[in-house]
Amino acid sequence: MKRLWPFTRPQPLVLTGIYLAPRAGEAMHAVEFADAIGGLGLSGDRYCENRGFWKATDACQVTLIGSRDIVRSRRRAPENQRERLLHGHHRRNLVVGGLHAQMLENMRFRIGSAVFVYRKPRPPCGYLDRIEGTGLCRALGRQSGICIEVLESGRLTVGDTIELIGPR
Repeated sequence: MKRLWPFTRPQPLVLTGIYLAPRAGEAMHAVEFADAIGGLGLSGDRYCENRGFWKATDACQVTLIGSRDIVRSRRRAPENQRERLLHGHHRRNLVVGGLHAQMLENMRFRIGSAVFVYRKPRPPCGYLDRIEGTGLCRALGRQSGICIEVLESGRLTVGDTIELIGPR
C-alpha cells in the first residue's frame, strides 16, 4: 500500500482554529465550529456569501494555513504584528497544527464530516497589508496557505483530526 505522506507522522494533524469574516475587509472572528457547504465554502464566511474582496477574480471557497507556516511567518513579521498572526490576522479560514499547508498538495481530506480537496497555493497580496497592517504580506511570503474546495458538506469543529483520503 502506497503511503499518502512522504514522511511518518508521529501525531495526528488537528484543526486548531476556524476563522470567518462576514464581509470583505471585516475582522476575522474565531469560532468553535463551522458548516462547510459543498461547492460554496464555510457558512457565514465572506466567500461563501459572495462578499469577498476577490470574489470576481480569484476567490477561494476556503483557505487553510498550517501552524508551521504561521511560526515561520511570525519570525519574519514586524514585532508589532507577531502576536496578531496567532489570532486570525493571516486571514485564512482554517489553521491545522503540525503542518505546512503545501503538504496537502493534490490531496483529498476530511475534517469533521466535511471533505475537501486542495486547489492551489494562496499567496498574500497587498490588500492584506491595507486591512491588517504593513508587513504581514511580506511576513507570510510564498507559503501563506492554500485554497481548498468543499467536495462534501459537513460540520468541522476545532479539535477535529484531519483524515487524508487520497490523491486528488
